[in-house]
Amino acid sequence: MAAVVGKSGGGKKRKCEREDGLLGELNDDVLERVLARLPPASFFRLRGVCRRWREAAASPTLLAACERVPVRNPWFLMISEGQERQKWPAVAFDTGEGVWARCRGGVPGPMPVAAAGGRVLYRAPDTGELTVANPLIGASRVLPAPPAAHGALHAVAMYGSPFRVVLILGELPDLAMAVYDSSMNAWEDAVPLSRKPEALFPEREVEVGIGGGDETVYFLSKSGDVMATNMQRSASRQYSSVVTCSGYGEAVAYFLSHSGALVACDLARRVFSELPWILPVYFDYSIDVVACDGRVYVVVLSELLDTASLRVWEFADGAWRQVAAMPPSMSHAFYGKKADVNCVGHGCRVMVCVTSADANACFMCDVRTNQWEELPPCAAGDGEAMDFVAAFSFEPRMEVAV
Repeated sequence: MAAVVGKSGGGKKRKCEREDGLLGELNDDVLERVLARLPPASFFRLRGVCRRWREAAASPTLLAACERVPVRNPWFLMISEGQERQKWPAVAFDTGEGVWARCRGGVPGPMPVAAAGGRVLYRAPDTGELTVANPLIGASRVLPAPPAAHGALHAVAMYGSPFRVVLILGELPDLAMAVYDSSMNAWEDAVPLSRKPEALFPEREVEVGIGGGDETVYFLSKSGDVMATNMQRSASRQYSSVVTCSGYGEAVAYFLSHSGALVACDLARRVFSELPWILPVYFDYSIDVVACDGRVYVVVLSELLDTASLRVWEFADGAWRQVAAMPPSMSHAFYGKKADVNCVGHGCRVMVCVTSADANACFMCDVRTNQWEELPPCAAGDGEAMDFVAAFSFEPRMEVAV
């Protein structure tokens, strides 16, 4: 069937005859159930197969059939430098097919800041306007304006269905949050967050970097360069966070402070805690946080003993433990490159974008098996390979409304 969908051009009569021979005896309901199981990228080619499939593609009941498909392989919406100046469609990596795909939708200008399910949230940097979109089909709408700001925006989280958007405002330790509920299409009033480490991690003592909070510490690297602990994240990841939800629907948002400390915020109890540092505050490294299968991991790119190391860590039982590591033969290529890592997770997979002036590559890691692969390059509209600095994962679903 996929071969039939993938063809284009003439021969529509032969396609219809072939479809009649294979699927002509199926009633419309069964046919739509079959078509709903096709890879998402195939949906937009249904109209070119035959008249019956074209009618099925326009049927509202096909969307209902798609909704009954329990899970789809994730797509990773890719972000490159100067994304707002690009003239070609948004690019995503289709993990099910292992190929690059063009998204029909996207919001020109605003940058993605969060994603949940089949939706991606965009933010306009000049106005702060938030837009939610289904990047598979291009549907989008602007959210109502959030309540008056209680300090600068620190992080943005998105989770659930109906979905919620959470804005973390202020600077450590004075944080507040504002929540948008899509079922009501309205924002709740901003509320303060309190620091209460024992609420989330009773088994440990608080350990933060020198000075605590978001204070900047300067130090000399082994090459003699002046380094600072204050993180300068790319615009696409400046406000990013990840959310885990318990079986009882309780959500915890994790994000990096400006100093690189990992902050956990219990959205139901309205408290936050800073997790211990993985490496000493005077250590030069790049870090990002991801969520996979309800677990939170951090990905760290560091240099030690004349080589580069890229490792995935999990905080469990009051301590950090390594769960995956890129093979040294792959990570050594980033030694001395002053590379930055931007990561996103979905299911058991982590997409890692490694970016520097001299090196740029994207990798996929299965955290369960510690299997790593470098993704093939993606050609831009001018035929040149695109350099990606970040990604946002979403589940490609035709039926998801915004």
